[in-house]
Amino acid sequence: MKLQRKIGLRATALGALAVSGALVLTACGSDDNAGGSTGGTGEKTSAASNIKCDGAKGKLLASGSSAQKNAMDVWVKNYMAACTGVEINYKSSSSGEGIVAFNQGTVGFAGSDSALKPEEVTESKTICKGGQGINLPMVGGPIAIGYNVPGVDKLNLDAATIAKIFSGKIKTWNDPAIAALNAGVKLPSTAIQAFHRSEDSGTTQNLGKYLGATAKADWPYEAEKKWPAPGGQAASGSSGVAAQVKQAEGAIGYFELSYATSQSIPTVNIATGAAAPVQATSENASKAIAAAKIKGTGNDLALGLDYSTKADGAYPIVLVTYEVVCDTGNKADTLGTVKSFLTYTASDEGQKVLTDAGYAPIPAEINAKVRTTVAGLK
Repeated sequence: MKLQRKIGLRATALGALAVSGALVLTACGSDDNAGGSTGGTGEKTSAASNIKCDGAKGKLLASGSSAQKNAMDVWVKNYMAACTGVEINYKSSSSGEGIVAFNQGTVGFAGSDSALKPEEVTESKTICKGGQGINLPMVGGPIAIGYNVPGVDKLNLDAATIAKIFSGKIKTWNDPAIAALNAGVKLPSTAIQAFHRSEDSGTTQNLGKYLGATAKADWPYEAEKKWPAPGGQAASGSSGVAAQVKQAEGAIGYFELSYATSQSIPTVNIATGAAAPVQATSENASKAIAAAKIKGTGNDLALGLDYSTKADGAYPIVLVTYEVVCDTGNKADTLGTVKSFLTYTASDEGQKVLTDAGYAPIPAEINAKVRTTVAGLK
């Protein structure tokens, strides 16, 4: 619990960096790099870090996943501190909106919590001249199930019970199905208020993949970005869902761990069939993500995750946020900045900051392929 409090304090500080859902910061540049040095390859690096700023210039617009917002805040802050001269604006909206913006050619890259669909790849070829959109896994982490039940400091749920709660079949907190998983816990008769995302969301889709893989009988819906089940209440973005859970007694919702820790929202332990219910932590999510396999082809690094894992200590409700770029055909005026920034986020230095922000680093073997792909973007 000390670790969660530490992460919460750090995430609270990071949240203060955001302004109106968008982050506009001055960052790395190639011509104005006071205090930098030039290595044997001619690349300019900051004297304060290993961030390579050569080729970066002008403005870089990006948008999408709110799941990675707190990670993006840290990355851009660090990038700004290391270099000067470039303006980066990451608009935290949703995965769906990010993909639309990317395929309309209005952003240099998009953040998405689910890989591009075949039709979205086809659409991307109009923007990526001579190439197509690809998925670069950059951020991992748990999707926490946060709740607000006064007097209940620890709560265990399994997939079937979570499915019934979010589909409206379980309506009160003292339901026998919940009580059976929480022996000795005094559960109130408070009505459950289940909150979900109002807009297309990769976080929603990943939760759906987990429930579809582990509780198909109680969750017969396709894993889509749009919320599929009847009932419940909607809120905008992970921040909106977290805010509703924080203030509404009896509430439950899903969002990235950083939103739970920053607002001191207790999270559900998941009964997976392992020796003990698994807590939502960066470390436990890393254990699940480490088993992921690359299912994309060529330069596409989309991952296949095992949502039905029963490994001890492996938290099963995880997501991976991808940065979506063109493999070939990126705009010439932003290509240098895209490569510079993503080279940093995929670096050891960039990945190390994720745990303190409530996320999980991408496994080293997969991340090595991300770095190679970023270096070869055209």
